[in-house]
Amino acid sequence: MNAFTFAKIKNLSGFFYSIFLWLYRVAVGISSIWNEKARKWIDGRKRLFEKIKQEVNGSESGIVWVHCSSLGEFEQGKPVMEKIKSQYPKHKLLITFFSPSGYEIKKDYAGADHVFYLPMDSPGNARKFLDAVRPTLAIFIKYDYWYYYLSEIKRRSVHCFLVSAVFRQDQAFFKWYGTLQRKMLNCFTQIFVQDEGSKKLLETVNVDHCVVSGDTRFDTVVELSEKFEPVTLVESFISSDKAIVAGSTWPKDEEFLQTAFNKLASDRLKLIIAPHEINDDHLDEIKKLFPSSVRFSQLTSYLSTRSNILIIDNIGMLSRLYKYAFITYVGGGFTHDGVHNVLEAAVYGKPVLFGKNYKKYKEAAELIQVGGAISFSDPEGLYKTLITLLNDKGDYGSRCNASKNYVRENKGATGKVLSYIEINRLLTR
Repeated sequence: MNAFTFAKIKNLSGFFYSIFLWLYRVAVGISSIWNEKARKWIDGRKRLFEKIKQEVNGSESGIVWVHCSSLGEFEQGKPVMEKIKSQYPKHKLLITFFSPSGYEIKKDYAGADHVFYLPMDSPGNARKFLDAVRPTLAIFIKYDYWYYYLSEIKRRSVHCFLVSAVFRQDQAFFKWYGTLQRKMLNCFTQIFVQDEGSKKLLETVNVDHCVVSGDTRFDTVVELSEKFEPVTLVESFISSDKAIVAGSTWPKDEEFLQTAFNKLASDRLKLIIAPHEINDDHLDEIKKLFPSSVRFSQLTSYLSTRSNILIIDNIGMLSRLYKYAFITYVGGGFTHDGVHNVLEAAVYGKPVLFGKNYKKYKEAAELIQVGGAISFSDPEGLYKTLITLLNDKGDYGSRCNASKNYVRENKGATGKVLSYIEINRLLTR
């Protein structure tokens, strides 16, 4: 490829990226007419720079800026943020979110000094944001690459990390048309990847400022399990029975659970469902599937003895619920996006069940390989798996141990990021 052709591709990449940003804004604007999440995305960015300038003292120095796409990335980056706050107390922590599902839940997070939406990517917004924040260190969690922000960070010689990243061969970085994406990778001072495969892929495009550190989510779930707080009403609901705890479920998950659970037909078995969406319409649909169920918000000690199915109608409790499970079920395995966070369930040393769409999630595939998880493709497969786990003590025990050991053996990514900061003296104590 000659220099002229390369320049044409580079210019085309920038052109198509600008078109993408424009189309995204238009699509969100249209969908905001009926979609509450899109409406929050727009409303949250109104007069955003005024808010940033009011809250961030212009003379503040030593700000560590952490960007998370959404709630999942926040949880992934949380152990890094907490360690930075505890080891470098002179520095302020500023968190940005791209998605309302992250910002709306964590906008009052006590561990941060500032929490904002990230202004939409553009050359002007990137300059204005960095002029206002003036970060000493920028950290992007896993992904959410924004060209103008990353370019401006590099232009200002600000140290910038990508943490807990994972790469696949089918991504644009490794295609002939991925010029702009590769340029973004070279804006990071250091890239911390989850596995050796990601590192080798980056090497094929001459990205060598990379180290295998693992996934900080392992540290997150271990810490959550160690700080476990009991849920008294759930304990009362389960009593001395066995419980299947199904988290982050979607309609297909709930249909499969209904079929399998009804076939089990045991008075000494409880089912707890924590759906991914807790709007009233979805909760009503679950109630139709399980007429004898009770919502958590309506649960009393009296009701807990009269039903064997509990529907969780709040957010933030799921990671604790898995501890009470005899068997865990993680939803999303029948959606386009795939299975949700399996580590929250595995950390308690319980078998983890999920649907067939899991292959792009490294930890789910690895958990199957070590024997801690089982995937299924239909209600009958779920039923047979449940029967085996409920009756075969040997199989059950080995899967419990496999789950627990897998999580414990893979923790430690946070320490590697903090060690890099310490060795290179990027922050002052």
